[in-house]
Amino acid sequence: MTRESVTTAMRRALAIADRGPVTGVNPRVGCVILSPAGDLLAEGWHRGAGTPHAEVAALSALANPADAVGATAVVSLEPCNHHGRTGPCSEALIAAGIAEVVYSVDDPGEHSGGGAERLRSAGVEVTGGVLAAEGGAFLRVWLTAERAERPFVTLKWASSLDGRAAAADGTSQWITGTAARHHVHERRAASDAIIVGTGTVLADDPSLTARGEAGELTAHQPVPVVIGERAVPANARIRQHPQPLVAVGHHDLAAAMRQLFDSGIRHAFVEGGPTLASAFVAAGLVDEYLVYLAPTLLGGPRLSIGEIGVGTLADARRLRIDSVEQLGDDLVVIARPIPPHTHDTTPQTHPADARHERTT
Repeated sequence: MTRESVTTAMRRALAIADRGPVTGVNPRVGCVILSPAGDLLAEGWHRGAGTPHAEVAALSALANPADAVGATAVVSLEPCNHHGRTGPCSEALIAAGIAEVVYSVDDPGEHSGGGAERLRSAGVEVTGGVLAAEGGAFLRVWLTAERAERPFVTLKWASSLDGRAAAADGTSQWITGTAARHHVHERRAASDAIIVGTGTVLADDPSLTARGEAGELTAHQPVPVVIGERAVPANARIRQHPQPLVAVGHHDLAAAMRQLFDSGIRHAFVEGGPTLASAFVAAGLVDEYLVYLAPTLLGGPRLSIGEIGVGTLADARRLRIDSVEQLGDDLVVIARPIPPHTHDTTPQTHPADARHERTT
């Protein structure tokens, strides 16, 4: 088996993994099975919770199950080694007679990891780390959540070019244009949960649904989460959301994120006002920044971000720009914190009561 053929197969495994659902507790995984001569025998990917994992799907796609004997399985993630809703992929590969397993990224799960060791103990040749950078980038959201045992957090805000979330009188609907707002709904639909503070709920009465260009609900709806001690009104629009409301009756963000992780949330989309946004930043809980910039100037005090614990330039929260895209007249900037995280990660406890850019 040549390195080139294995690399090509791994790129194929990553490509078909992308067909799996972007939301949910499970990672997107692809598997390609090669003959000893390097020919493609079968492929499969994970289609969602409760369905066969990629390795089992690929084995099931073989024209003749006996073809697995002596073959190589190329997988985008280390085969799992635990009994969940399906059996361990490591055991399925061993039982099928696979002779070699090549994977891209180690499974960091406390219960699901260890597949490589199990395979080696059964005499299977195992190679990890093939296209690890590409595999890690593809699984960044899921890997971050699993390693930190909290959801991957995308923080979104919209502002004028001078960083204001609203005019001096509080008006903010709409700072950005239609294309930017459609983009927000696409990102909501790709998340497991959408988070706001009680201040946003009481001031704006948002629905927090993901909607298409015609206003229709998308197939997947993020779970609505409200953080704050004040009660959500019985007649609030958020209570009509297709998903049940999760009301977090405190301001301990670290505890709230662990609660969401334990409930199966792996990607959280944080909206709302500057107070909640600033609390997430100050707590060191933001993995991705999604900032929409409108070509307008507002001036005044209503900044998109408030106090985040930076007293001097040396303490600034440094970011890396991943992309900049024009959406109509607006820009969307996607950035991430530059590792390592050396700032204090103590959760902030002040109320999330502010809002400026209206959330619907």
